[in-house]
Amino acid sequence: MTLARRPLTAALVLAITASLGVAALAPSPALAAKTAAPAGEQLVPYEEFTLPNGLRVIVHTDRKAPVVAVNLWYHVGSKDEPAGRSGFAHLFEHLMFNGSENYRGEFFEPFELAGATDQNGTTWLDRTNYFQNVPTTALDMALWMESDRMGHLLGAIDQKVLDEQRGVVQNEKRQGENQPYGQADDELYRALYPKGHPYHHSTIGSMNDLNAASLEDVKNWFRAWYGPNNAVLVLAGDIDVATAREKVARYFGDIPAGPSLARVQAGPVKREDSRATMTDKVPQARIYRAWSVAGYGDADADRLQVLSQVLGGSRSSRLDRRLVHGEKLADKVSAYVQPFELASTFYITADVKQGVDLAKVEAIIDEELRKLLADGPTAAELQQAQAMLEAGFVRGIERIGGFGGKADALAECAVYTKDPGCFRASLEVVRDTTVANFKATGQRWLGAGSHTLVVVPGDRTVLEEEASPTPAPFVLPKPDPKFKTARTTVDRSQGVPMPESFPDLKFPALERATLSNGTKVILARRDAVPVVQFSYEFKGGFAADQGRKLGTSSFTMGMLDEGAGDLDALAFANRAESLGAMLGAGAALDGGNAYLSALKENLDDSLGLFADMLRQPRFDQKEIDRVRATWIAGIGQEKARPNGAALRVLPPLLYGKGHPYAIPFSGSGTEASIAALTRQDLLDFHNQWVRPDNATLIVVGDTTLEEVVPLLEKHFGDWKAATPTVAAAALPEVERPARPTVYLVDQPGAVQATILAGQVVPSTKDAGTIRFDFANSVLGGEFTSRLNMNLREDKHWAYGAYSSAPGAIGQRPWISFAPVQIDKTAEALKELDREIREYATGKAPPTAEEVAKIQATEIRSLPGAYETSRAVMSTIGGIVRYDRPDDYVFKRKDEIEALTVEQVQQAAATLDPDKLVWVVVGDLKQVEAPVRALNLGEVHVVDADGKPVAAR
Repeated sequence: MTLARRPLTAALVLAITASLGVAALAPSPALAAKTAAPAGEQLVPYEEFTLPNGLRVIVHTDRKAPVVAVNLWYHVGSKDEPAGRSGFAHLFEHLMFNGSENYRGEFFEPFELAGATDQNGTTWLDRTNYFQNVPTTALDMALWMESDRMGHLLGAIDQKVLDEQRGVVQNEKRQGENQPYGQADDELYRALYPKGHPYHHSTIGSMNDLNAASLEDVKNWFRAWYGPNNAVLVLAGDIDVATAREKVARYFGDIPAGPSLARVQAGPVKREDSRATMTDKVPQARIYRAWSVAGYGDADADRLQVLSQVLGGSRSSRLDRRLVHGEKLADKVSAYVQPFELASTFYITADVKQGVDLAKVEAIIDEELRKLLADGPTAAELQQAQAMLEAGFVRGIERIGGFGGKADALAECAVYTKDPGCFRASLEVVRDTTVANFKATGQRWLGAGSHTLVVVPGDRTVLEEEASPTPAPFVLPKPDPKFKTARTTVDRSQGVPMPESFPDLKFPALERATLSNGTKVILARRDAVPVVQFSYEFKGGFAADQGRKLGTSSFTMGMLDEGAGDLDALAFANRAESLGAMLGAGAALDGGNAYLSALKENLDDSLGLFADMLRQPRFDQKEIDRVRATWIAGIGQEKARPNGAALRVLPPLLYGKGHPYAIPFSGSGTEASIAALTRQDLLDFHNQWVRPDNATLIVVGDTTLEEVVPLLEKHFGDWKAATPTVAAAALPEVERPARPTVYLVDQPGAVQATILAGQVVPSTKDAGTIRFDFANSVLGGEFTSRLNMNLREDKHWAYGAYSSAPGAIGQRPWISFAPVQIDKTAEALKELDREIREYATGKAPPTAEEVAKIQATEIRSLPGAYETSRAVMSTIGGIVRYDRPDDYVFKRKDEIEALTVEQVQQAAATLDPDKLVWVVVGDLKQVEAPVRALNLGEVHVVDADGKPVAAR
């Protein structure tokens, strides 16, 4: 449950972001033919029907996995909130997860038992949506649950539920505002859209309005907006229209229509230029410039997306070339469009290097924008931006549900434009963009009328809430008599229709080969889209920084795509885009990997570029210096975020000085270590760890061994390691501390405290790993697990509270995590300690019900867990890194099925509550004294680098 934040544009991009994110692509006639679809075929084909009560249903069939995406959109968002009732749409999104008249419990519970995946709900300016992917046999359960909260909700909402979810939402608001730059969007929209415009206020609303919401106000809000005639239901996946028609009519047909309310009339705002400055606890200044532009479905909004790509949407964009690569005045720049129904917002942002004149950066942004609007893009720039969007769509349509899947794209188009396939028109507009209409569109929207916000380091500015008038009473018209209900055979008194059978787990067969250079190849075939993905897995990782400058592994891997062979950084980026390829590399705790996502039609050339990146990285000094400056600024950003600071401080406390894991878990190093890195350091690391022997190349996608191995031999077969093999760093066993300890990190002005508890537990390779992970799920691994149900749903002190144990070859870190409202820090610490203590010691052992629930969640979600190539590749990566058998997913399933309550209790006892390390990040003026008074353990005050702070 969250506010929606998608800094992308239009339904086209909703589909683009589905599995791998927006790709960097370039012109290709074959690609254009693919995305255009053969004659008689359409992109994301669908059928639709409407029930007599007004519910519109859209069905897309995709049989690749035995799952159905259920995506329900209500055409109501914060724009529909009258003065004095801000935040109602988002508050109601939360209320709809708290059970209904015929199911009095957490909405998530039946879905967890059925193995649902990608389940959530979001609210934005124009809509509220709920979505989940369920096994095909659980579709009746999902439709029963969704229809029960649409048609039978109000009797389940009482003052207690309202107060609980109001508290959760207020903590979500605090959590967002507590982040660096966390109030910028609110200021931008207040300035860009005048008072009275429906986009003036934030989606999450004001504390005053939330506090003033009465139970009757909330119920009337539901009566006004949540009827079937104001909703669109998309079913995508293992479903056909005949089945959909029968099931949807059965579960939704008897729900009466709501009133037909007049829609808010507003549009883009023409205004004078304005500017504002805000101080915040941020490590560097950020410039925002925003315009109110054409709304969703307007061809100008799609052309502005093309313009944003040329201006600041790729590594070789105008602003990147000038501000990041050329004059090196900014660490990061971007340009993008936020699409909304009534008016979209065009953004330019720049993170300015410390010490740089902000006015100079603003002047360059002005200059580059003026030149682009006056002269237009080059032919190459225009074609490249067009193809970035088109090929991204090819990647995106692999996924049926979740954020940005096909169901999302169909629903958004239907709600905003009434045409479920409006992304097809968007693609046509993108393809048909010319230099002339590109310029005309930019000149029409991006001239006068911008608002500039500059956020600079300093004390946090509290953005005061605007005064709220007394809201007028709700007066609801009667429903339109044209809408009718139908009789149903559903007896809701019988409860939720849970499935009695579930699809079998299927995982692609792993095919193997070995290259001449010694690299092992693992192929998993997936032909849903014409894309082939590669991940070259290497040893090393953050642990290999032992004896080196901290951050060497991450920095070196991050530099691989900053120029290779004859291509410098910008030329390399342009070449990748010309092939429609995505390339990059990174490091993790115990290893590194380099990845390629290639369009099948350009497979050979893409592999050639991939080989250059791995075998001939340039490590040009000018690029090292540029990336170094941005990297150091990123460390500052990391330390400014509460969770970032906590995760830098905790690992050295868990593992102790000198251990390879006693490092910030981001792998980013420190400002001093990165400043000291030399080109030779990168070369040495590359020679030692980026090598073909003892490496594995994972291939997932639309290819065969017969096709891909000769290409791999062509590009990698003669690759030889430059140095002898070196053993990985020793990972000594760590003793837990003798007693609990508490470390406090000061963040003055914070409105929340971030609480972490940590402890080392056995390696991922340990025979008991599956049992321990299961035990953790009972405690803090799921929405309905103990920690979250306590701090969020019962106490409503937090937006969420969870725990996990990330994978590691050595002892793993087990970490619980809870951002809580600042005045409940000590109380939340006490509750977390009690929950962990009672669970681990057996005072409150796992129950048979909890074990059965997690077993159901884990096992029944497996058929849908491997829908995408990315999910398959991630699982194979774990098989490689942790020396698992090829049939690991099946063995894991068998072990989970056989688990007993006693085994889970034994695994829970792995945790020792008397040896926990606690880290609390917050405003010490408010939290230090009450935390000390708990006597939880010895208390230390440290900075964001973990260094002791002198007593004040």
